[in-house]
Amino acid sequence: MKVLFLCTANSCRSILCEALFNHLAPAGLRAFSAGSQPKGFVHPLTLAALSRAGVATGGLASKSTEAHAELHPDVVITVCDKAAGEACPLFFGPAIRAHWGLADPSEQAGSEAEIAAAFDATVARIKTRLQAFFALPFDPLNVDDLNAELARIGSL
Repeated sequence: MKVLFLCTANSCRSILCEALFNHLAPAGLRAFSAGSQPKGFVHPLTLAALSRAGVATGGLASKSTEAHAELHPDVVITVCDKAAGEACPLFFGPAIRAHWGLADPSEQAGSEAEIAAAFDATVARIKTRLQAFFALPFDPLNVDDLNAELARIGSL
């Protein structure tokens, strides 16, 4: 199963999801990420948060959705924060789509420690969602049930 995480800049939230997913995923599952308006670099605090979590950061890069034009993902998950007024990128195709909104920790104001804590809290929230995703009984789930489960997980 291929999962594509999308957000606007592909420098923080979708990168965190891709890296954590691939770190935790059982065999046969793989994640990718992209952005509708990629910044072209991975936010340094994203890399620091992943390192603190013991997740490898090699090979992570900010890229556009065009980079995955031939990917044909099974699931596409947007992680932009609609509540913050961000426009989530769209992905057209037969993939199952879900929205797991996340506040952008790179927009956190405060001390260095407070900003690092915001990144760590985002990592913890993503990890909770991914653990619930990996626990799903994929074989017996039909598309409607999987959509419902993905929506439930996005609220965790």
